[in-house]
Amino acid sequence: MTTKMGIRDITRNFSILDEYDYVEIEDKKTHKTKGLFVSQKYADEIKELLKRKIEKEKHQKLERLMEFAGNLEFEDRFKELSAKEIRAKIAEEKYGK
Repeated sequence: MTTKMGIRDITRNFSILDEYDYVEIEDKKTHKTKGLFVSQKYADEIKELLKRKIEKEKHQKLERLMEFAGNLEFEDRFKELSAKEIRAKIAEEKYGK
C-alpha cells in the first residue's frame, strides 16, 4: 500500500510506517514532496537502482569532460616546457624579444 503523509504525522506515530510499502512525505503547508519512505523489503532493490543511476550520471559527466580533454595535443616544441615557459615562448614568437 502507498500513501502521502506529513512529517508531523510520522513523528507523532512512527509505527504507522509499518503498514505501507512506501510513503510520500509531504510538506502540508506548501504541498511539496519532501521525500520518500520505502519499506525494508524494497530497500535493497531501491539502493541498487540508485547506485546504478548515480554511476551512470558520473560516467556521463566524465564522458562530457573527456570530449574536451581528448582534444588537447601538444606540439613538439612545447612538450618539455612548463605552462609559464609555454606562454613566454608564444609571446616571444608573436611579439619578438
